[in-house]
Order: sequence, then C-alpha cells, then structure tokens
Amino acid sequence: MPVPRLLSDTAPAHGAVRTPRSWLHSDVPSLSLNGEWRFRLSPSADLPDDVASPSLDDAAWDSLPVPAHWVLQGDGRYGRPIYTNVQFPFPIEPPFVPDENPTGDYRRHFDLPAGWPDDARIVLRFDGVESLYRVWVNGTEAGAASGSRLAHEFDVTDLVRAGANLLSVRVHQWSAASYLEDQDQWWLPGIFRDVTLSARPADGLEDVWLRTGFADGRGTIDPEVTATDDAFPVTLRLPELGVEVVWATPAEVAPVAIGAVDPWTAESPRLYDATVASRGETVSLRVGFRTVEIRGDRFLVNGRRVVFHGMNRHETHPERGRVFDEEHARAELIRMKRFNVNAIRTSHYPPHPRLLDLADELGFWVVLECDLETHGFEKAGWRDNPSDDPRWRDAYLDRMRRTVERDKNHPAIVMWSLGNESGTGANLAAMSAWVHDRDPERPVHYEGDYTGEYTDVYSRMYSSVPETEQIGTDGSLAPLLGCTPAQGARQRTKPFLLCEYAHAMGNGPGALDQYEALADAHPRLHGGFVWEWRDHGILTRTADGTPFYAYGGDFGEVVHDGNFVMDGMVLSNDLPTPGLHEFAAVAQPVALTFSEGAEQLIVANRRHSASAADLTLQWRVEHDGRETASGVLEAPTVAAGDAERVALPAVPRSDDGETWLTVEAVLSEDAPWAPAGHVVARAQLDRTPSRAARRGSPAAAEWRDSAGTVDLGLASFDRGGLVRLAGRRASGPRLELFRAPTDNDEGAASSDPTYSDASIAGVSSAQLWREQGLDRLTHRLVSVQEAPGALRTVTRVSAANSVDSVTVETIWAAIDGELELRVEIEPTAGWPSVWPRIGVRFDLPDDGSPIDTAEWFGTGPLESYPDSTRAAYVGRFRASIDQLNVEYARPQETGHRTAVREVDLGTFAFTTLADSRGRLPGFSLSRHTPQQVAAARHPHELPTSDTTHLFVDAAQHGLGSRACGPDVWPEFALRPEARTLQVRFRA
Repeated sequence: MPVPRLLSDTAPAHGAVRTPRSWLHSDVPSLSLNGEWRFRLSPSADLPDDVASPSLDDAAWDSLPVPAHWVLQGDGRYGRPIYTNVQFPFPIEPPFVPDENPTGDYRRHFDLPAGWPDDARIVLRFDGVESLYRVWVNGTEAGAASGSRLAHEFDVTDLVRAGANLLSVRVHQWSAASYLEDQDQWWLPGIFRDVTLSARPADGLEDVWLRTGFADGRGTIDPEVTATDDAFPVTLRLPELGVEVVWATPAEVAPVAIGAVDPWTAESPRLYDATVASRGETVSLRVGFRTVEIRGDRFLVNGRRVVFHGMNRHETHPERGRVFDEEHARAELIRMKRFNVNAIRTSHYPPHPRLLDLADELGFWVVLECDLETHGFEKAGWRDNPSDDPRWRDAYLDRMRRTVERDKNHPAIVMWSLGNESGTGANLAAMSAWVHDRDPERPVHYEGDYTGEYTDVYSRMYSSVPETEQIGTDGSLAPLLGCTPAQGARQRTKPFLLCEYAHAMGNGPGALDQYEALADAHPRLHGGFVWEWRDHGILTRTADGTPFYAYGGDFGEVVHDGNFVMDGMVLSNDLPTPGLHEFAAVAQPVALTFSEGAEQLIVANRRHSASAADLTLQWRVEHDGRETASGVLEAPTVAAGDAERVALPAVPRSDDGETWLTVEAVLSEDAPWAPAGHVVARAQLDRTPSRAARRGSPAAAEWRDSAGTVDLGLASFDRGGLVRLAGRRASGPRLELFRAPTDNDEGAASSDPTYSDASIAGVSSAQLWREQGLDRLTHRLVSVQEAPGALRTVTRVSAANSVDSVTVETIWAAIDGELELRVEIEPTAGWPSVWPRIGVRFDLPDDGSPIDTAEWFGTGPLESYPDSTRAAYVGRFRASIDQLNVEYARPQETGHRTAVREVDLGTFAFTTLADSRGRLPGFSLSRHTPQQVAAARHPHELPTSDTTHLFVDAAQHGLGSRACGPDVWPEFALRPEARTLQVRFRA
C-alpha cells in the first residue's frame, strides 16, 4: 500500500475494517488505550514504514496524549492550527494533496489482559482520527481508514498476542478525504477521540437496534439483532415496564407491543432502561418511545408539530479543540436548556457518541449530520466536485452508513442530514436512497437539494424575512431559489426549516423575533437553527504571555478566513452573549401577554406537548425600578398549544415616577437542567399614569456673543467647551456618528430588495461609513453665546474631502439646581447611506478616581439595540464597566443600553428627557473611543486608557445578520436625520 496512492485513494478504508455498527454500552471485556503515546512529527508523508517496526527505538520521541490534536500540543512544535471556512488550505486538485503533508507517527505498548476469552475476536476501535490513518499491530498492518469524525473498527485477532503488544498508527493531515471535510472550522489533525481494544465473544451481539414507536399512549419496539446462531437465545428486558421477551432463534426476533408508556419528547425526555442479552454479551440501552413522521407539510413527533428553536453545534473547546469532555459537554447542553434551546443540528459531522446519550437524557430534537462538506469547490463553480463523481461514491456511502449505524438507537435523533454545502449530485442522492431504505421513519435533510429531488424537507440558509414568509404561505408568484415553478411547487408541499439563520457573529444577531413570528404564523415553517452555538477561539498567548482567543490568521496561515470562526452565541470562554439572552426571550416556550384592558394575563403554551404545570407565575411591581409589591398568580394548568387568561392583581401606582408590572414564569421545582425559580419567560406592562411631559429648558431671551469661559452650576466651560463637571475634568459633548463596526456592519449587503433602501449590494455599511469619514470627523466652532444662566454653541462637523456636514447646537442651562444640556443635531441633505449612531461623547479623565461603575434606571441588564430588545426589560441595574461591555473576539461596538431614564456614575448623575416623539436616548460607557476599538483585532491590542468615555445616543443603527445573512430590517436602519438630546446633570 504505497503512501502516495493511499493518500489519493478515494476508497474510505483498506484492510481488516469491520462493518459499522451501533455504539453500545456492553459488558464485553475492553481496554482503553487512551493516555500517553510516543509521538514523532514529520513534514512529509514520504516516509519509510519504520513506525511499525518492533525494533525501532522510540526513546527519543516525544510523549503526546491521546486523544488530542497534535497542533494544540507542544507550544507550536508540532505545527499550528489552520482556519478556513470555504477555502481549501491546499491546491484544489482532487484527489491529490501536496507532498508537504504533516504526518504524525504514534506508538503505544500495551499488555493484552489475561483472562480474555480464547475464542473472542479482538477488535481495535478508533472513534475519531483526522484525516487518514494506517494501523499496525506488532509490525503487521491491520488496515487504513478515513472519515475523521467517524468510528472505525479493525479486527486484529490474528495480530495480537498474549502479554506485551505494540500498536503503531501513522496519521496524515491531508488525504483525498480532506476534500470531503471542508467544514467551517479549524483543521486539527491527530487521534482526537477514544482508542479502545475489546474482546468480541463468538456468542456475542454484533449489533442491536431497538426501533421504537408511540401511538395512542402505547409503545412498540421493532428489534433488529445481528448475531450468530450460537448467540441465541437472546433476551430483551425492560424491567420498569415488566417486559421480558426471549427469542430462541434469529427467526423469532419480531416486533414487541409494550403497552402503556410515557412518550419521549425534547420537553419530557422519558427514557426506559433496557438490556439485550445473548449467551456471551449483554448490552444496555436507554429507550425512548416516539414516532417521527411527515404528514403533508408538517413535521410531527408523536402526532404533534415540532418547531425547532435550535443551534448549530460544532465540537470545539479553546484548549482541547474537538477532544470530548463529558463534564463540559453536559454543562453546554444544560446551558442550552436554560436559554430555551430545544434542538441541535450536529454541524457538520456526528459528535462524540456520548453527546447523543446526553441529548436523549436532557431532551433535544437532534438533526444528525454526516461528516461531509466540499464547500471549497464552489470557488470553481463546483467543477470536479466529488458529489457528482462516481469515483467518490463509495466514500460518500461509507460516511452515511457509519453515521446512521453508529447512532441509530437514539430517540433524540429525529432527522438524518447528508452533510453540508457540498453542491448536489448523484452521490448525495445515493446516500439519501440508502438512508430511506435503512431507516424509513426518520426524514432525510440536505440544504443543497434546492429542487427537492432526494430529500424530505425543504431547507434553506439565511433566507430573508420576506422570502421566508413567502415560503410559509402559498407564495405562488415567488420563485424559490434554484427551482423551476414545478420544483418550487413540490418544495412547498414539504415542511420548511432554516438549517442556518441569524448568523451570531460578534454583536448580534438582530431580527430573531421576526423569524419567530413567522414560525408562529405559518405551520409549514418549523423554525430553525442559529449559526452557531459557540465561538471557536483557541486559547493562546502573545510573546509577552498575554492570553487571548485566536482566530484565523493568528497562526500565520497561508490562507484563512479571519474571525469568521468566532460566530457563536457563547464566547470561547463559555460566557453567554447578549444575543443568546435575546434568543431565550424570543424562543420562550410560554408566551405572556396582557389583555387589552390590562386586567388579565394571557398565558399561551407554545410547547410541543408538555403542559405548563411545572411553572409558577410570579409578579412584582416596581416604582422607578424599586420593588413595592410582589406575589404569585393563581394560574390554571395550560395544555400544550392552548392559552388561558389569568386575573392580574391591583397595581399600586407611583405618584411621580414610573410604575412597571413584571410577570415571570419560573420553574416550580428543580429540573435536571435548572433549579427551581429559573426564569423561563418574562413580560412587562407599563402602568405609569399619564402625566404632562417634563418641561425643557426655557428659550433664552437674549443671546450675546461670548468667549464662553464661564462657570454654570456644577460645570465649567472654556470657549464654550466643557472642561469640568461635578469637580472633575471633562470634555464634550462631542458629536459621535461612528461606532466600531460590528461583524455584521462589515458584512456585504443582502440582495433582497426589501432591504435595498438601507443597503448597497456587495458593499458593507462599515466601508461606506469609512468612505464618508464618519470615523474621522472634524469640528469647527461657529459661535459661542451667553445668556443669564445659559451657554450656547454652534459647531459644524464634517470630514476631510466631504461636502456633507452636520450642524450641532448645544445649550447648557441651570434649571432647578440642575444643569440641563440640550443638543440639536441637524445634518445637511444628501448623506448617501445609513449612519451607525447619532449621539454625543463625553471624555472623563481618571484624575486618580476612574469612573468604572454605572447604576441606571432604564432597560437592561444587558446591551440592546433597535432590532434586539426582547431580552431587555425596564428596571434598576448596576454594573462595572467591564460588565457593561462584551469582550467580543474582535473588538467592536458593544454596551449600548436603550431608553435610559437615569444614570448614576458616582461623582455625578443625569436624567434624560424624551424628545418630541417620546423617544428616550440610550447610553454606554467605555474605556476606549470607537476609533480605538475599530483599530484593534483582539481585545488585548486595545491601548491602555486613563479616560472613561460616556456616550449618550439619540439613536443607534440595528444589528441585522449581515455577516452572513440579511441586512438590518428597514424599520431599524438609521438614516441621517435631525435628532434632539436632552439630559439634566446633578452632583
């Protein structure tokens, strides 16, 4: 088996590779070979087979843990990670790969345990190796395999011996298989999942599949037992249900009527312990009874429509990469449950099998995806794409078989996915045909099958809100992407899901609530999966030891896709983003709204099948954010899909402040994923009595020209500019139209015409802002005037080489012991694009006492923007400057709180006044200017600061999902316009 031929061979495996089977909990003897291995890395695959020689002296080799990725070990001695999204990090010349092919040699000595049965077959299992590997035992080759996130077993019975043995493995980073593994993630070679040796008895169970069903309150099991005649009799037991069935021969294995059972759902993941025992082996399973079906354009489990509030989940950790850690994985899934995530798409490969055990136990709808993506071929118009090349057929089918066979027993899996972004072709159709034959119950998904030739559901990525709405309705006049009218009509007969939407890169995404509203309104729409669950940052250090989370380009890659790998709802350090809080608020399984007369609470149960009996409705009344009354509502049990009305308590109202009623649905008792009291849903009602608006500053009767060097209340001014405020140095207000661009601001515009009035196709908003000079505005003081107790300035603001400008008028006035500031912002006509913000900035030097904490009354506790406000609620909050701002992987706009009423910064405070349309400003606090933030690629590159910057914004542009999806919805796009800001300062 010469190495060059093997590397370019499209065959998935060679040698004594066994037929794929279920990952089962078995009592057969086994030996974990995880641990420290001897390791040697070579820059090329052109090597002698000395790795297998028992006489080779490997004493000088390094020691490397298994499982692990070698590029994440050794502080760079073994190469560096590579991140690409679409690009291949090697020439596109299928099936060939370069001679420069890092190759890792592994050796491990082990003793075959005494007492293993003499007639057992000895099986060596690898659960995950990237990318192609060859295996030798005691110097003799056992075989080779590829399919990095798939399990392979080798029969090594004739190669092992009693006592000491040598296992040798050679892993090539690049091979023909790499063309099928161009997933949006880091390329991380090595043996990264478990290695196990087991003794398979002759009378054992080769495979077991307990296919379950549920209907009319009763369960069924359709068993499939693969074993020799010598293994029988075989016994199925479910002790809790009193089931014991004995099959004397293979011919007797038949469906079993179980009787009354509790069904399995993602909300009520009821599992029953089961065993299947032969003469020589007992396997244990956890069985969940449920029936999956498509009826018309509805996707149903147990006869009820499923709506996916899902996440795309890669296996990634900042230090371990894709090496599985069960404790961390459980914590991740618990976090998902707490944030109202009910579904997982395993993008874009099968996860470690234990993750699916956890999904069964905790409750998730799972779309299990095959280890397949050929996205890099898109660059050449999909020329030579393996998906339609018969030479690759066996590799495609092998990947699908290994995916299905390993995980077929899991009730959480309700759909199989062929892979991701691999174009289309006969090989994908063959995969689908095989799945339909092997597992007719579970539907087949693949987003790239635009015309619906071989899949059961209609799936799309990042379709806009209007397009998704048209898909949800008949939309007969609206063509579907890539479809003829007849194909489009066929697709509209199927359930629709968004396998990816709401690209969660950096600060965002926006418009989650719009997509949710569509799924509520149109039964054909079954929700979707946010891209994606967590950032893929790799924890590394600068030359001086400063830790940071690295992304594409940080390891000197020749080609890379930058920080596109940092696109999660959870940061690399496990911190949930404000976007995840927004998702939780949008996806809350119980909707709480108020009746028209505000006398009743309407409780709508949006769950699949569980009632709301596990929830308690708590209420509280706050006056200006301070609690004055609270209690518990007497609420009836609300069945899934139903709504009930609950009487609200009398609300005591504040005479001179705001009155807010908050109702929260909380867990009544501890759940496996959250303690009692965990908030599942929340709603607020403004019960403030109507009253006259607060008066603003009086117009000065006579303005006169002034040098502008005056003291006015708690402030001092020089040439009209603020120099001191409440006894400390200060400057401002300075017009700020720029924000450090978010990843969505940097994205190319959506082509959807609905967004065209706020976008220029193919050009990012951030590029337009820089071209217009919004990041480099200059100021010219036009006039400074005084009146008794007041100061007025007029400033013209513009950028170099620009005819567009903004006139800013500021009026300071001492009123009622406070100092009021009114800012009138008036742009000239003709500004060509949306603005990032309309606001002012105050610079507050530390003076030995930095401002690093804010207490405010307004919306919070987390940042919010015009199209991301569902998680925000009105209250009184307190946070440090670090808590106010999110440390996104690439520094960008963060920290804005909308609709603020009062802000206390310690040495001074201010209140806000609504403008003539009743709009309140927002605020943010930062140690850096937007220009400084925009210049940094990583948080540690931000300069040391001795100044706090206070921003008061009349408006902010929305967030959207433009990094990989639709732009900001027009309603939330900030067009250049006149705005007024009014605040009152007090010491």
